[in-house]
Amino acid sequence: MSENYKRTIYVSANADAAFAALTSGFEHWWTKPDQLIHKVGDRAKFTFPPGVSYWTFEAVKLAPSTYVELECVDALHIHEGQPKEIEQEWLGSSLKWSISPEADGTKIELEHVGLTPNLLCFDICQAGWDMFFTDSLKEYLNTGVGKPHKG
Repeated sequence: MSENYKRTIYVSANADAAFAALTSGFEHWWTKPDQLIHKVGDRAKFTFPPGVSYWTFEAVKLAPSTYVELECVDALHIHEGQPKEIEQEWLGSSLKWSISPEADGTKIELEHVGLTPNLLCFDICQAGWDMFFTDSLKEYLNTGVGKPHKG
């Protein structure tokens, strides 16, 4: 059985700030969506400049300061040199963020359900999440300055 992508980070920011970064603050650490996530059912399209690849996520579950779950409802991942099958591999996958207060900050766990080693995009996407989640989000929540995709 394949394992989903999973990572954990610890940040100095509180759980409220972590929740905000994972719903309305994506542009500070990932990429700027066309809409913000405020409530269940909200959809946000995340385009990576120059505007070719994108993923649209719908908020499935939002528990303030504790949990964010988004499901990919539309996808177009263009990656030069890769087969056409890579384009829709995220479709139906889910981003699940668990947020837990710690004595000196907050623990954030990400599980990308459906991002498994058998996918064509796994190595590319794993490297991307490692950069955006474990580095950029962590920096953003620790210092106020992340490293989002700018194109």
